[in-house]
Amino acid sequence: MQLWRRKFLWLALSASWILLIFLGVFPLLRLAVPPRPQPGHPNGWPHWLDAPLLRSFFQLEELPEDAPQPPPASHGGSCSWGTCFDTSKCRGNGFKVFVYPATGQTSEVHHRILASLKASHYHTPSPSDACLLLLLPSLDSPAPACSLQPLHWNRGRNHLVLNLHPAPCPRASWLGQAMVAEASPMVDTFRPGFDVALPHLPEAHPLRGGVPGQLQQYSPHPGAALVALANEKGRWYMPGTHTSACPWNGHCEQDPGPEKTHPGDMLPNATFCLIPGHRPEASSFLQALQAGCIPVLLSPLWELPFSEVIDWTKAAILADKRLPLQVLAALQEMPRERVLTLRQQTQFLWDAYFSSVEKVIHTTLEIIQDRIFGTSARPSLLWNSPPGALLALPTFSMSPQDFPFYHLQRGSRPEGRFSALIWMGGPGHPPLKLIQAVAGSQHCAQIMVLWSGERPLPSQWPETTVPLTVIEGRRKTSDRFFPYSAINTNTILSLDAHSSLSTSEVDFAFMVWQSFPERMVGFLTWSHFWDEARGGWGYTAEMTNEFSMVLTTAAFYHRYYHTLFTHTLSKPLRTLADEAPTCADVLMNFLVAAVTKLPPIKVPCSKQHQEGAPLSPGGTGPRPEPQSPPRDCINQMVAEFGYMPLVSSHLRLDPVLFKDPVSVQRKKYRSLEKPQGKGC
Repeated sequence: MQLWRRKFLWLALSASWILLIFLGVFPLLRLAVPPRPQPGHPNGWPHWLDAPLLRSFFQLEELPEDAPQPPPASHGGSCSWGTCFDTSKCRGNGFKVFVYPATGQTSEVHHRILASLKASHYHTPSPSDACLLLLLPSLDSPAPACSLQPLHWNRGRNHLVLNLHPAPCPRASWLGQAMVAEASPMVDTFRPGFDVALPHLPEAHPLRGGVPGQLQQYSPHPGAALVALANEKGRWYMPGTHTSACPWNGHCEQDPGPEKTHPGDMLPNATFCLIPGHRPEASSFLQALQAGCIPVLLSPLWELPFSEVIDWTKAAILADKRLPLQVLAALQEMPRERVLTLRQQTQFLWDAYFSSVEKVIHTTLEIIQDRIFGTSARPSLLWNSPPGALLALPTFSMSPQDFPFYHLQRGSRPEGRFSALIWMGGPGHPPLKLIQAVAGSQHCAQIMVLWSGERPLPSQWPETTVPLTVIEGRRKTSDRFFPYSAINTNTILSLDAHSSLSTSEVDFAFMVWQSFPERMVGFLTWSHFWDEARGGWGYTAEMTNEFSMVLTTAAFYHRYYHTLFTHTLSKPLRTLADEAPTCADVLMNFLVAAVTKLPPIKVPCSKQHQEGAPLSPGGTGPRPEPQSPPRDCINQMVAEFGYMPLVSSHLRLDPVLFKDPVSVQRKKYRSLEKPQGKGC
């Protein structure tokens, strides 16, 4: 009997220890939802000052793409995607959005948001042609008229009510079948797969562009704290450098007095930001992302923003608020590589989806568009790695291998062929020498001549070893950057009739581009600068020790940028390029720099080019004098983008043995060094 009691006691103690381990240790640092595996992140974006000190945080085992997941079942109401949204309205005209005009007294910010939506590529002026009808309640109204329903309401079907701030109206009182995009919705009322969770935006959040992330290096600042604690008033409590005790009640037991910030004065200067789970503290979430401070969410009661597509396991931590000391101990022991991964992802997510009101709204619309595509929606890799889904259009492709950004992650290399696109915008004969030089490249797959002149097409064209196609344009400068279906390669060599290149120059430039497929590789350069006297930006064609743009009169780039140029740039920007042709090169460089956050690459050339040649109509006759670009051109683009995206560089890539004192026979690109006029 005594032996049986001893065995029973031993079994009870063993079971208690096992239960304590499973319930007390493993749930401490559960990663934030969603739990499904996601692809990894590319190396080197963004840049970190102390990156050489750490090994790569990219994991090869994270490369396989996950299969698209169907939207989860609704638990916050009777509506779901399949029952309350009619996708048949999106088949004819694609994903078009009708925006209800403002009614009553509205703020300037509200008018600017509506104007931004109407200038976007989503907008349609006709409700009958719209796939989605968007209602934006006034931001300055104390309580929107909950019973007021707009025209074409139809019980809310195919409608989206966009509340950038927590809505004061009850959901069931007037929404009907409408989707709701709401700031920090409560988990118990949120309908997964139907509603969209937005971030809690401050009232002064930038409309477009936005402020970049504040994290410049991984290594913590000597005065930085390990943790910072947010409260409902928007303040942060800093308990001190690398403290190990900071309970969730807003004060620190082991410190004489916590440092407290004022709302909006500064971002948290800490490695981990502890955010309580109540809704008022949700406003601190974006501050943590911008600061590169890893959000540690303490049993949150609100839905994480854009949780349908963003894998928050890569940027945030979900912890149990009942175990503060255990959580803090686990944070202190987290490996440096894991901390680096999380902090870098916070910066990417902030820049891609949260740094401006425009990005938040466009992300909301892209999520709904992906639902319409269903199983053909963009894979998670496009949402959770740079440059983000807003810059990876589903109308171009659903496969990452078709974009120029993901070759490093996939361990692939761009194809070894390119298409030459020669623009002829004025009178003259076909540029025979240029066509022959390009056709002589072993990498040339086809030559396309874009004829944009007023005169009829020439009857005779030179015979080449590669297919030559002539396309009639619309006599607009933007014709150069239209995604023509006849282009059958991912690489484009953009030229105009005045370009003068040798086959060796073309071959070397293409080899360079294959190593940097997301960038532009060109021969002639411009540089931008800040003009203190005029209080604005300017740019020059003078040859200096740095540059930030390459001219598309002779440049390699990925054909995807034609799709971005045509389908994502606002109408004012495209109109600016057509009305001021010298601005077209600047605009294309703005676009590529905004996507990559990197400068273009310059390669050498030996033949005499038109130095600093602007994009101007011309044939094969005498070269016109270089035109001076309009000074307001670059400033108008900065205003539309919301910031200056161009990045300067001091680098030029030359072939090995270029101008070295060795035999010419040993050099691969011999013609680059022949004295044939002034170089680039």
